[in-house]
Amino acid sequence: MEIRRTTQEDISAVMEIYEIAREFMRSTGNEKQWVGGYPSEELVRRDIEEGISYVAVQDSAAEAVFVFRLGEDPTYRVIEDGAWLNEEPYGVLHRIASRGRIRGLGSACIQWCLAQCPNLRGDTHEDNHVMQHVLEKNGFVKCGRIYVEDGSPRIAYQHVQ
Repeated sequence: MEIRRTTQEDISAVMEIYEIAREFMRSTGNEKQWVGGYPSEELVRRDIEEGISYVAVQDSAAEAVFVFRLGEDPTYRVIEDGAWLNEEPYGVLHRIASRGRIRGLGSACIQWCLAQCPNLRGDTHEDNHVMQHVLEKNGFVKCGRIYVEDGSPRIAYQHVQ
């Protein structure tokens, strides 16, 4: 498996992966996250232009997508019901999704991010038990609650090596 930056040529595959992920979320009881077509193609294009979107490729097919970037995330400035593990410079993992054909691919993407930056933050919806499990299995610790751009709450996680 190769992890590389997403290109404009990957957009249709990325949008397909996000649709599969939305359907999977609904089937596992997470009906409130990624609604209304989120993440949109416009957002994906912006992520690609910023160089923060990555795909995991196997046998020439994009199997997973995620956003990884170094630096402060404005939604993480305020945390409630807890605290971050540290205030050192950090990386951020967002919008991770896969086709579901390769077991352990989410963990592989997370481990790739940790290799780039061992101080990593992420968040997920309280109904996204699958993602909570994947984060915790990979050594992330629940730190509190943050609010995303639309004002909805998310469980905040951090991993420090």
